[in-house]
Parts: sequence; C-alpha cells; structure tokens
Amino acid sequence: MRVGFVGLGLMGAPMAAGVLSSGFPVSAYDINEEAVKELARRGAVPARSPAEAAERADVLITMLPGPPQIEAAMLGPKGALAAMQPGSAWIDMSSSSFTTAQRIVDVAGPADIAMLDAPVTGGVPGAQERTLQIFVGGDKEVFERHLAVLGAMGDSDRIFHVGGRGAGYTVKLCLNLLFFIHVAGGAEVLALGTKAGVDLDVLHRALVGSTASSRFLERDVLSVFEGDYREYFRLALACKDLSLAVDLGRENGVPLEVSALVEQVHRRALAQYGDGGQLFAVRLLEDLAQVSLRT
Repeated sequence: MRVGFVGLGLMGAPMAAGVLSSGFPVSAYDINEEAVKELARRGAVPARSPAEAAERADVLITMLPGPPQIEAAMLGPKGALAAMQPGSAWIDMSSSSFTTAQRIVDVAGPADIAMLDAPVTGGVPGAQERTLQIFVGGDKEVFERHLAVLGAMGDSDRIFHVGGRGAGYTVKLCLNLLFFIHVAGGAEVLALGTKAGVDLDVLHRALVGSTASSRFLERDVLSVFEGDYREYFRLALACKDLSLAVDLGRENGVPLEVSALVEQVHRRALAQYGDGGQLFAVRLLEDLAQVSLRT
C-alpha cells in the first residue's frame, strides 16, 4: 500500500516515520522543506505539493493544524484531492470538524474516494513511540482495510472504530474539551487551596485520593509542579479545539456554558503569553492569584 503523507509537524513527522519504518512506501509533503528533507533521509519520496504526495498513493494521510490548512491542502492550488486516484482513500488524522471534511467529501464524491476521520491522542511522545490512541469514523470496511497503516502509528489495542463519518472528530473534540475543563478547574482549585495556606503536596495528594481526582490531577499537573507547561503542544491548537467543540455544541443544540467559559480562559492565556504550552491556563491562574504551584 503506497502512502501519501501531508503534514510533518511535531506530530506528523514521527507518525510518517512510523509508517515508513513499517515498510510502507511514503511520499511526503510539508510547507517546511527541512521536515520533508529529514523524512527523505529516512527513505521517503519528497513531494513538492499535496497533489504530488497524493498522485500515486493508495491512501493519503493528512495531519494538519486545523480546518483552514486541511481545506488548503485538499482543495487549494496543487491540492491533493484532484490528484487522488479513483478507489483510493483519504484519512484525516487532524483534530478538525465534520463540516470541513464534508465540504471536501462533497467535491470528492464523483471520484470514488473513501474517507476516514481518525484523530489521535497521546501527544508527541505517543507519536514518537507509536503508541497513539486513534478514534476512527467512517465506513467499517474501509477502516478494517487500513488497520495496518493505522497500526504503524498507534497502539493496535487502542485503535477504535467509533462510528460513521465524523464520529472520530466528535470523540476527539469531546476528549480534548473535558481535558481542558479539568485543566481550568484543577488550576483554580490548586490555586485556591494553596493561597488559603494548605501545602501544595498535601492538597494534591488529598485531591488525587478523592472522588474529585482526574487524569489531569494524577499525571499532567505534575509537569506544572516542575515549571513545565507542556510546550510541545501549542496553546493556539488547544484554543482551536475548544472553539470547534463549542461550535459542535451550537450545531447540535447542546448548551455548553462551562465549556464556552473554559475556551475564554484559554484564549485569555493565549493573549497574555502568546502561543506557548497547552497548560498556560494554569500559569494564568498562578499569576492572577499570585501563587506558585511548585512542589
């Protein structure tokens, strides 16, 4: 199976490398020419455009920042869609929206191109170690046909078919939304308890041992205690995902009042600090409360 890969950022580059090292021929494109050259040194065929990456591929994989970049790569000048072969497949592994994918699929309809949405979780470490969790929406037969290439990037026990087209995007947005709700809520609780005089380590252990615990409190906040706000995942991307989730609620008639406020907390952190780590909302609470969450 020949693979075209578009998007060699912090996540895409190790994911493409995993596909390549699993024995799949890869033609790769990114706007960053150095990223393409690096993958070419590993054996990939460098492409000069999304169209060139897609033209001889049995499956095209995109891993891009968000909807505008996806539309540009698929439908723009030298876009991939026009170059794809009938019977091939497009797997979008970005965190995006069903609306964006549907616009592209509508154009692709007459060309007999299958589509899966397959966003991932696990961050850069998961991409490097090929242990990503992958949520796949789309036709189940198409999903099963491409399990081997998905398995080259993720943990085979954690690659899930979650429903029809768009379900993968929805699961990923729900996951990210709840995570960042935990970030904002956890930051407030830790700042409150610490400012009120409780030792941070004691407070943290009490929370983790209670019904109020979360994966954020158990694991992710530990990096904050060491001064690391997770720079490998950009805050702007976190804001993008929160915005997509709130939009999804609006489209489906679900009031997301807490979620909308959490989005604004993260946008305030972005405005104040610039595009830094995904946990900068914690830094915002530290600065506002004038407390340092360091063990």
